Amino acid sequence: MGALDGVRVLDLSRVLAGPWCTQVLADYGAEVIKVEQPGRGDDTRTWGPPWLRDEQGRETTESAYFLAANRNKRSIAVDLASADGQAVVRELARHADVLVENFKVGALARYGLDHAALAAINPRLVYCSITGYGQDGPDAGEPGYDALMQARGGLMSVTGHPDGEAGGGPMKAGIAVVDLMCGMYAATAILAALRHRDATGQGQQLDVPLLDTGVAWLSHLCMNHLLSGELPARHGSAHASIVPYQAFATGDGQIMLAVGNDRQFRRLAEVLGAPEWAADPRFATNAARVLARTELVPLIAARFATRSTADWLAALRAAQVPAAPVQTIAEVFADPQVVHRGLQTSMPHPLAGELPIVAHPVRLSATPASYRQSPPLLGEHTDEVLAELGIDALRIAELRALGVVG
Repeated sequence: MGALDGVRVLDLSRVLAGPWCTQVLADYGAEVIKVEQPGRGDDTRTWGPPWLRDEQGRETTESAYFLAANRNKRSIAVDLASADGQAVVRELARHADVLVENFKVGALARYGLDHAALAAINPRLVYCSITGYGQDGPDAGEPGYDALMQARGGLMSVTGHPDGEAGGGPMKAGIAVVDLMCGMYAATAILAALRHRDATGQGQQLDVPLLDTGVAWLSHLCMNHLLSGELPARHGSAHASIVPYQAFATGDGQIMLAVGNDRQFRRLAEVLGAPEWAADPRFATNAARVLARTELVPLIAARFATRSTADWLAALRAAQVPAAPVQTIAEVFADPQVVHRGLQTSMPHPLAGELPIVAHPVRLSATPASYRQSPPLLGEHTDEVLAELGIDALRIAELRALGVVG
């Protein structure tokens, strides 16, 4: 059994935050039915290259982006703008435990698929709405995209190199972190709401905005500002309050150093052949090192540049100084620890034979994540799901001919 066996999720979301949320639930055993637009599907189906290649090596129309966030789901293609399509989704919602959607505020009300309408036919439904700015406020009706939230929510202001340095200025993260974190917040909120539903019999609506996620996710940086009134600076790979805690170039690559206390700094100074640094009043304590950052960091950088990454890592590990190589994604999947943990695995796919995937990162000892259904082709399960609703083959054919389903 999966931890969420028996939980039915109706997924009306697309792109990343919503699909990431429902994939997490699906990995834990929930049954997820993904509702897509006939003929087009989730926007990310077209976000390529790269594309999945079939067993003959030919490109398919399945994008890597879509494949990354949609395993363990069945796809049904339904036209929500049609009355018959809306009736299908209402019937699915009648038997669902959870619905996840990321339409603009008010959009689903036009189709009779908003929380109030569906709660009337299924009071136990947990209805999760993911939007850019939330269900209320002056910008509630505006569309939301991850990059906008990284900018508006403050993340870009603390990411990147300082002004005046080469490449200085605000920078977004290399992955859609607000979307992904919003999906994770949504998944945990759904689990909390299911716990409440099981105790009381009542579902509820969850309002999960990207902007609110982006602000909350800044954690202690927001708290620092609230307490001090000061704005956090950008430090590149360095840390505002810990020195040395940043990437350094070696003779053939880069190392990320994470010296978290004075004992570790003393050991680092010995490894670098400069034990006298630990007794120097400028560097003896972390507070002093933060103030003397511009003096100390160039001294450390000069030492690291003289040997290879492998040499330094071996020496640092022997001295119990926390450090790691800065790796490409290809190097990540060749990393012995990553290999040991099985973070790259695979599952069958109808076009490719075997599809490489990134494993779910959490280990549950009694109810582990599972990989039961490859990311679906558009409308792959339409007939199957409609038949489960009691719709006969003749009616399914009629709906298909009318373009209601695909």
